[in-house]
Formats: sequence, C-alpha cells, structure tokens
Amino acid sequence: MKVVILAGGYGTRLSEETEVRPKPMLEIGDRPILWHIMKGYSAQGFNEFVILLGYKSYMIKEYFANYFLHNCDVTIDTAKNSMETLNSASENWKVTLIDTGLDTMTGGRVLRGRKYIGDERFLLTYGDGVCDVDVKSLVKFHEDHGKKMTMTAIQPEGRFGAINMEMKTNHVASFLEKPKGDGTWVNGGFFVCEPSVFDYLKDGDRTVLERAPMEALARE
Repeated sequence: MKVVILAGGYGTRLSEETEVRPKPMLEIGDRPILWHIMKGYSAQGFNEFVILLGYKSYMIKEYFANYFLHNCDVTIDTAKNSMETLNSASENWKVTLIDTGLDTMTGGRVLRGRKYIGDERFLLTYGDGVCDVDVKSLVKFHEDHGKKMTMTAIQPEGRFGAINMEMKTNHVASFLEKPKGDGTWVNGGFFVCEPSVFDYLKDGDRTVLERAPMEALARE
C-alpha cells in the first residue's frame, strides 16, 4: 500500500523558516520532518511513498537524489571522478516525487498524483506532522467499517494553564496546566483512502480536500 504525503504548501505559519526551505524539510534533530514521517510508516512495513510537491520542490528532490550524501560518510576520489559511500544507512524505500503545482490545493494535489497512486487503497498524510499512529490498526478499522475514507482524530490540549478563581476572595481555588481544550475533535492528519475518493475531487486544482470532498464523504 502506497503512502501519499502532501508536501507542497507554502508553510506561511512558519514564514521565518519557510522563506528558504519547504516546511517538510525543517529539521527535528538532524533529520527533516519528512524523513521522520516516512520512517514512522516504514517501521510499520509501509515503504512505498508518493510525495506531492509544490513550494520549493527542488529542495526535496535534491535531498532524495543525494540521499546517501546527506546521510553517510563518503570518500571522493577527484582523480578518478568517483565517490564511495561509507557507513551507509540506507532505507528500504521507493520514493516517487511529483511536482503538483505551486498554488494547487490539497485535493488537487492528490488528484494530480492519481497516475502514480493507482486505482488502489492508499494511505494519506501531511508533510509536517509526526505522530505515533498505529497505522496497521488504522487500516484494520477502515476495513471493518467499509467506508471510502477513514480519518484519525485528536483532542488538542488547551494552550494555557486553566485557573479556577474564587471571585469573591480573588483566591485561586485550583490550577491545571494546559488541560484538554473545549472537547472538540480535530483532524489528526492520518488517513486511509479508497480510490473512489478521487471521484470527489471535482474542482481539479482548486479542490480543497478538507472542505466539500470530506463533507460529502462524512454524509455517506
């Protein structure tokens, strides 16, 4: 089963970093976010990836084109015009990199990747979110429920510490650091999709996956 990764957005909420590189290439430790996402899938047996590019796509292409150069030691013989990799830590990955347009919306990017995804079930995620999702259990849940798409959901924590104040005395009765938010479930960013999902991407490049297509799928 292929893993499809949306990695083409501008990353405007991190503009101080994404002016020079796409958000999936920001580093956690000494590796790009994108690498960590792929490593998480790979650890669970999913090793074939279709990465949907857009903004600064050449940087992601360059990373994988020179993967060994980025991730191992090398000996370069300039006289012989040769390079030998040392301490190679290769991954068992097949990576397809597709330029899906600079301003294409999320659904449009998935639609542009259809040729490479194929008419088969696929996994889908964003190129900026790392999580310890049990993907095999997610697939099993999807199979058991027979839907066209399965979405993970999370309850985000509140942003601030919560104070219960005794207003008459102005004394703090209790304090809870970053409690759960208002109880709303939000998009967790990891999906299982049947190929019939392509039928809902009717507006081409303008299709925002998280709007009309998901609303229609939720009603079925």
